[in-house]
Amino acid sequence: MLTNYIKIAWKVLLRHPFYTFITLFGISLTLTVLMVLTSFLDHLVGTHYPEMKRDRSLYLMLMVQRDSAHTGRSSGPMSFKFLTNYAKTLKTPERVTIFSAFNSSNAYVGSQKIKLKTKFTDADFWQVMDFKFLEGKPYNEQNIANGDYVVVITDDFRKQYFSDATESVIGKDVDIENIHYKVIGVVKGSPVTRPVTCADVYFPYTAPKSNYQRDGMRGGFMSILLARDKSDLPAINEEFQSRISQIPLPGVENGYKYTTLEVKSEPYAENFIGQIIDGGPGLKAILFGVIGFILFMLLGLPAINLVNVNVSRIMERGSEIGVRKAFGAPVRTLVWQFIIENIFITFIGGAIALLLTSIVIYFINSSGWIAYADLTINLSVFLISILVCLIFGFLSGVLPALRMSKLTIAEALKS
Repeated sequence: MLTNYIKIAWKVLLRHPFYTFITLFGISLTLTVLMVLTSFLDHLVGTHYPEMKRDRSLYLMLMVQRDSAHTGRSSGPMSFKFLTNYAKTLKTPERVTIFSAFNSSNAYVGSQKIKLKTKFTDADFWQVMDFKFLEGKPYNEQNIANGDYVVVITDDFRKQYFSDATESVIGKDVDIENIHYKVIGVVKGSPVTRPVTCADVYFPYTAPKSNYQRDGMRGGFMSILLARDKSDLPAINEEFQSRISQIPLPGVENGYKYTTLEVKSEPYAENFIGQIIDGGPGLKAILFGVIGFILFMLLGLPAINLVNVNVSRIMERGSEIGVRKAFGAPVRTLVWQFIIENIFITFIGGAIALLLTSIVIYFINSSGWIAYADLTINLSVFLISILVCLIFGFLSGVLPALRMSKLTIAEALKS
């Protein structure tokens, strides 16, 4: 029976090229936009270079301090000292890294100024992350203990600073903020959409202007707790929160008196979404409003338009419906026939959308709009696309099918 329904759907597509074009155009365009958006969301929060261990990592990005009335709050990254005392000393993680938030510096090639994104890290940063070293190696604990003025740079900064792209730059000097550093390694860069790892130059945390010796709990550093296995994440979180609960309260930080202290250790996706939602009820309402509007524009309106097209297409098949009802076809059989036909047509549109999405993603990756962009159609994106095809096909087919299947035999034969 299913094969027959698909054969009928194929014949209907060939019979009316104009309706077919309108239907497939609406489906493929809608699904292309959804697939590209899904791919971009996966690019933001999924496991990708160089953060290949996100699935077994907990991120410590923000400290939140609140007063006794819970009417005020102070929040921001933590100090190196705080993270050393409360994160580095944890026993459950396989490894713990401490690194700074975004910093800015300048380098000069002659009279040309190069604006740089910089980051201060410990040696464990290179073990937790999976950077591809094009030349050299990362700095290690010995470099940090010696206070060596060494840096790891990206291939993009190498092209801007050094004139000969074919010559090795390991051991050469770079002048950043009037301080000479020796290049120890060159890595393939990370996209700006991954702020934890994105930078042009990576310094040891002992380099000037890192403020790693700052007292207090607040500062400019964050941390990642890497588990040996994903199953260890709850235990790591429990151990860390146990340490945080031992901090004496109330306290004073930069003149602000706080009575509660919160430092969440979360997977990256939860942390990313949580920071938006934690911005207050106004920001939360805006977020969900935007999501609802996008879903309505991408699914609701095209589905409504497609319903109208399907009604027109099915109305022409009134005599077929009348004959089938005259021979005793039940309403349920007729409804499922039209729904299956519509899902089949939607999957054809989905195949076209998959091709269009591949082209759009290739264009985004190669355009340079997002440096080091690596959008992909992976398994999760593909499965979500299949689910959307099913939902879209069902929504746009069920109403016309119900309307036509409930016609009397006389009405159907007249239409």
